[in-house]
Amino acid sequence: MSARYLLPYAPDAVGGLPAGLDALVWDGDGPLPSDDALRHVEFFCLPYMRHAVAVTVIPHLPSLRVVQTLTAGMDDVLPHVPAGVVACNARGLHDASTAELAVTLVLASLRGVPHFTRLQDQGRWSQEFHESLADKTVLILGYGSIGRALAARLEPFECDVVRVARRARPEEEVHGAQELAALLPSADVVVLLTPLTPESRHLVDAGFLSRMKDGALLVNVARGPVVDTEALLGELATRRLRAALDVTDPEPLPADHPLWHAPGVLITPHVGGPSSAFLPRAKRTLREQIRRYESGEPLANRS
Repeated sequence: MSARYLLPYAPDAVGGLPAGLDALVWDGDGPLPSDDALRHVEFFCLPYMRHAVAVTVIPHLPSLRVVQTLTAGMDDVLPHVPAGVVACNARGLHDASTAELAVTLVLASLRGVPHFTRLQDQGRWSQEFHESLADKTVLILGYGSIGRALAARLEPFECDVVRVARRARPEEEVHGAQELAALLPSADVVVLLTPLTPESRHLVDAGFLSRMKDGALLVNVARGPVVDTEALLGELATRRLRAALDVTDPEPLPADHPLWHAPGVLITPHVGGPSSAFLPRAKRTLREQIRRYESGEPLANRS
């Protein structure tokens, strides 16, 4: 059997697709269909969290016209996409889940939840004062769709939100990147949401960190290499800054890496996207893109 689509979910599981859609199903774990079956595939949706193995399939797709991811970032996929093939990300799919995790990391860090969890393991009851998010200034760096979702979730916490994007958007009260150096010293919390590009790699370097105020919290839910890990470790060692990291560089973080035990750090293993919010939104994204492809309309979120 040959087919025009290679999908991570069966068409009937996605729902709402054209009857009899000509599709092969591969979730990244099981055996790959034969080369003969793959030779007519035009539209390849990469299985979520399986990019490393999925990109090895691309050379086996001679008829490929579209590569679709279920992630917002495509930095690990774009180098493998042949010239002339359209690459589309899933902008918007992870907005709710990632924004939720960012708020969780901020609150957990400020309110001392990791510390209290360790005390619970020891059976110790210790009432202490910790910081509130109320009255803090939160700077969101990389103000796109996830940034908007985060700002909406921060609104009830009585904090001030400062929005920064590559270019200023005065109509949305968004500052441009050229203002970042002046804004950093007043931020109690800095949340990174910028995509990984050559320009943003190690954007958070020693100079960036030195401009953050004493006691500030750095939250990274973007990509690990946006932060210079060695520079961050230097600041953490002095206990001047704190960090909450859903992504790291390197990743996965080796068991013996000093970040695990650096003071003032909370680490989650890149779980901003994988939550119960993922699958319904992934299927909705896939339905809409296939509808567009079948009707000849421009695809959404072209990279």
